Amino acid sequence: MNYIVFDLEWNQAADLRTRLENSLLFEIIEIGAIKLNENRDQIADFHELIRPQVFHTMNQVTGDLIHINMEQLADCRSFPEVAADFLKWCGSNYIFCTWGNLDLTELQRNMDYYHMPPVSQKTIKYYDVQKLFSIAFEDKKSRRTLQYAVDFLEIKKDVAFHRAYADAYYTAKILAQITQTKVFDNYSFDTYHLPQNKSEEIWICFEDYAKYISREFPDKSTAMTDQKVLSTKCFLCGAKTKKKIPWFTNNGKHYYTIVRCARHGMIKEKIRLRKSENDQIYVVKTMKQANPEIVQDILNKKSQIRNSRKERRHKSSREDSSSTLGLP
Repeated sequence: MNYIVFDLEWNQAADLRTRLENSLLFEIIEIGAIKLNENRDQIADFHELIRPQVFHTMNQVTGDLIHINMEQLADCRSFPEVAADFLKWCGSNYIFCTWGNLDLTELQRNMDYYHMPPVSQKTIKYYDVQKLFSIAFEDKKSRRTLQYAVDFLEIKKDVAFHRAYADAYYTAKILAQITQTKVFDNYSFDTYHLPQNKSEEIWICFEDYAKYISREFPDKSTAMTDQKVLSTKCFLCGAKTKKKIPWFTNNGKHYYTIVRCARHGMIKEKIRLRKSENDQIYVVKTMKQANPEIVQDILNKKSQIRNSRKERRHKSSREDSSSTLGLP
């Protein structure tokens, strides 16, 4: 299997009116990629600028960052032509690798805009090298800039940053320096295309946590009454658990619970409700063992919510009393 390490540069509307007139938020104007073999040695590269067809003025912030102007793009090929050649260049047996989680989504969104055949009709498994860097070299949680990682690993900076080919090149260099095999168990999933039914839903167990990605639901209430979404079985052994802190939310989008497995102890579960490309709802749920500090953090969250609700009720009650008495 080959690794396709790619990066995109995109332009966006230069003014509010142009943005409101177009359904495409980011228009890809450059694709850069490095192909690595199974040993993560470079075997090929791809780079091409793209002629804009949506935004004909360069956004000032974008232009200042990537140092590309419209004159450089005028004689380039269109996105459908370049993207088709890029995917052909990728081959058949590969996995995408990116720095961060945006590029693969924007590639598919631009392809949809031009009615191109999809990369896949299913949720795409890929490597987020930014995440892998954190797992391999830092605390698993931090998300560093590409330049930070290059400096950290003392990689020679022989091309300028903030261009598609350069950023793909450095991302590939970082990927090649990750030698711990277990790090590559940490796949990411691009959710531009979601599971279509229950059988396609994603359930994956990593070293210290598990993740579930649902199919689409028409609304939040339907999602939050689904048995699989609300299931609190132990992700390690599948046994039933006992709820210690029932499901609660602090913002209507994130839900938390603490349960106890007789074999594996306390477990924290978190539900994130997200909006799909079709304006429906899907669920990303994570499960991990919870030490006393994590349990206390969840208790604190619930206590803060309870106190905030009390304050709102008291404030509302005082306002009602003042209104009844005719006080200002």
